[in-house]
Amino acid sequence: MTIADCSRQLAAGTLTSRQLVERALAAIDDPQGEGARAFLEVHRQAALAAADRVDARRRAGERLHALAGVPLSLKDLFDEAGAVTRGASTVLSRAPAAARDSAVVERLRQAGAVIVGRTNLTEFAYSGLGINPHYGTPRNAFDRAAGRVPGGSSSGAAVSVADGMAAGAIGTDTGGSVRIPAALNGLVGFKPTAHRVPLDGMLPLSYTLDSAGPIARTVADCVTLDRVLSGDAGAPAPARVRGLRLAVPTTVFHDELAPDVARAFAAALARLSAAGAVVVEVPMREIADAAAVSPRGALASAEAFAIHRRWLADGAAQYDPRVLSRIRPGEALSAADYIDLLRLRRRFVRTIADASRGYDALLMPTTPDSAPTIAEAGRDDATYFRYNTRMLRNTAIVNLFDGCALSLPCHEPGAAPVGLMVAGPQDADDRVLAVGLAIEDVVRGRP
Repeated sequence: MTIADCSRQLAAGTLTSRQLVERALAAIDDPQGEGARAFLEVHRQAALAAADRVDARRRAGERLHALAGVPLSLKDLFDEAGAVTRGASTVLSRAPAAARDSAVVERLRQAGAVIVGRTNLTEFAYSGLGINPHYGTPRNAFDRAAGRVPGGSSSGAAVSVADGMAAGAIGTDTGGSVRIPAALNGLVGFKPTAHRVPLDGMLPLSYTLDSAGPIARTVADCVTLDRVLSGDAGAPAPARVRGLRLAVPTTVFHDELAPDVARAFAAALARLSAAGAVVVEVPMREIADAAAVSPRGALASAEAFAIHRRWLADGAAQYDPRVLSRIRPGEALSAADYIDLLRLRRRFVRTIADASRGYDALLMPTTPDSAPTIAEAGRDDATYFRYNTRMLRNTAIVNLFDGCALSLPCHEPGAAPVGLMVAGPQDADDRVLAVGLAIEDVVRGRP
């Protein structure tokens, strides 16, 4: 069920929070499912107790938040009092438990949400594929027999929603880590402007590029979660499809698309045009500047090294070698080079904001490929990094211009999931969400 479905039935008294949580726990425990790989820790007793408290409050006649009693999953980057935040690593597996909840967890608990457990991810959130050699890789919801990558880094988050182990999930997005797994699993993911959601108590990857956002089944569910995460009391009304001005930047975003992605994206644009939206292809050559703003991911690498150097001193051998190879180059970047990157990035943020004026949103494929198999993507280092670079290409540009973006499913039923990204410049979050609410059914081909 969607979060909205859960909330309606809870309010109507046709379902209790305990029943919802029991269903989620049963899905996690299913030996034929992905619970053992999607979750690093399950809060079984705590979740049931939290559900009982919500049910008691509802029976007492309290007016509760739409999230009250709804089971959610939490990426293993957010502190919860009494739990170890390990970032799906073995390096931090014996770290002290958190003394207090992160800001994100505090807000979820205040709304009455029930956190059923902590989800798996690429070690320290540093990959777009979702492969984890320490704790296993949860298989994508599509074509499970083939064992396709879930997308990363919020791999367990997406699979938990796709498999009914949670009604919604909280992930992080530094270069696409919410939108990529949402796209590859046929879900909706929202990456907000970075400062929109407080990151206090979250294990960082990049101080400049990190953001936290939801994965759910619908845009409306992501809006509900975003309101809690951001503390924004208002809610965007759906825009009208007819008359929307939607720009389709052709620079970089359309290079070497896989045929199934190109077909699904083109069909979605055709449906939007038929529904009355004004869909305009534009070069937007300013996008090409992204390569100079953070060459080979230098900005994230520099900040990741600054964060990890204390653990690398004694624990480098415990890292996933493919993650370590992305952190290490940050050591060589000088302070002057880093300052130059920050300056270039500030200019890029302004440039894209200027180029976006006059349009309600920018549209592009979320990823240039649908999900490869885990075996193929991890076959050797060259193959892994080729897939990883492609998977992150489109989404990471949005982080560089500090934008906000939704990924919406746009594939045909039964086909490999493909995401369409609805993006906007810095602080255009409500506008992007309003456009997403308006076009979701059109993009999915629903009448």
